[in-house]
Amino acid sequence: MGPALLLLLAVLAPALSPARAAPAADEVSFLPGLAKQPAFRHFSGYLRLAPGRRLHYWFVEAQSSPETRPLVLWLNGGPGCSSMDGLLTEHGPFLVQPDGASLRYNDYAWNRVANVLYVESPLGVGFSYSDDKRYATNDTEVAHNNYLALKEFLRLFPEYSNNDLYLAGESYAGVYVPTLAQWVMQDPSLKLKGLAVGNGLSSYETNDNSLVYFAYYHGLLGTQLWQDLQTFCCSQGKCNFHDNRSLNCTLKMMEMIKIVDESGLNIYNLYAPCAGGVPGAFRYEGSQLITHDLGNSFIRHSLKFSWRQNLLQMPVAKKAVRLDPPCTNTTAISNFLNSPEVRKALHIAPEVPEWQLCNFEVNRSYKRLYTTMNDQYLKLLGTGKYRILVYNGDVDMACNFLGDEWFVDSLGQKVQVNRRPWLYKDGGVDQIGGFVKEFTNIAFLTVKGAGHMVPTDQPQAAFTMFSRFIHCQPY
Repeated sequence: MGPALLLLLAVLAPALSPARAAPAADEVSFLPGLAKQPAFRHFSGYLRLAPGRRLHYWFVEAQSSPETRPLVLWLNGGPGCSSMDGLLTEHGPFLVQPDGASLRYNDYAWNRVANVLYVESPLGVGFSYSDDKRYATNDTEVAHNNYLALKEFLRLFPEYSNNDLYLAGESYAGVYVPTLAQWVMQDPSLKLKGLAVGNGLSSYETNDNSLVYFAYYHGLLGTQLWQDLQTFCCSQGKCNFHDNRSLNCTLKMMEMIKIVDESGLNIYNLYAPCAGGVPGAFRYEGSQLITHDLGNSFIRHSLKFSWRQNLLQMPVAKKAVRLDPPCTNTTAISNFLNSPEVRKALHIAPEVPEWQLCNFEVNRSYKRLYTTMNDQYLKLLGTGKYRILVYNGDVDMACNFLGDEWFVDSLGQKVQVNRRPWLYKDGGVDQIGGFVKEFTNIAFLTVKGAGHMVPTDQPQAAFTMFSRFIHCQPY
């Protein structure tokens, strides 16, 4: 074979190679629990960040025309909770059933309109692991690792390198997504088009201050407690429920928070029942406040003068309440993912520890470096290149809609469409899905009757919202 022919073959090789370069070893050929295997392809495996450091991913191709559909990276929050929750209980193509063994197809799966990549992040979460088992991390390291994971995914799946890219997530992904976007926007090889953050932790201050109003106007606080909060936490027409140094304010906030997240109300959906019922007693662990949940913002070790810190300094608060994911039944998804047959199907090595919804070690040792995402959003918006959707279920108390609305308003962007209802079709009939306010390149949207996990509570409305966002259609 002459040199000229070799050169010609080298030039033609990319064109002659298969269009789909996805790693065959990661393809899920049979998923237990399904009555019928899907027509679309899906993959599960590991994204290697460095030797001995692996993030587990589960990638579902779009149900039609995956080669032209956008690629969406999805992250759940915590910090320390698994994105398998998003896949198997929220907007994935198959939803785990109460028996913990079977799955049903989701009529409102987001992979109807996009390729969706679910990544279990940080290391130590779900099936993700590090050989050295050192899981202490922080916002900056996690953002960089998520960027490395995305790059590794596109190395394994180069056919998606030129697809439009969206970053999405919920809860503490209110931090994960904008900080990851800071890396992605600097990489011209990535076709970033936008961000979507659901019930995100965008600002501790606005989330705390707004929660008191949310609680009072949803009938949770009596008139006397409300008046006391106004008296002790407010002055000159402005209230500070977030880091007020007044002992009287702190004591009243203690009463308020006992009602909101320690009384048996479902903090993720005010109007949903609490799995397991109202707790009869609380467990204690040392003197450190540990709240293990899917996004409650009251894990604020870094804020010196927060009212929670004031409480910890008081003699009556030598021990703090430890909450496992409150009102959340994780039995079905845990049983499913820990099934030996499922682990084998997902290519999980036998030595990988048992899957848990949230890794408390990761949560406990996680260092939060930001108190607000203001700078990150302003940098993204300043480019004029990206569309951002901030959406909230309107009955969530962990990251309530009012706080995120205040946060988006505070960014000072030009209003394009005043706050108005948005509609979706239900059985051919228009229904109000919630309310939306649109600014230049960013929109704030509520989903009526949804809690922290919007697609779980209002799947049809959530799919309509997501589809319009992806397709650049008016809400």
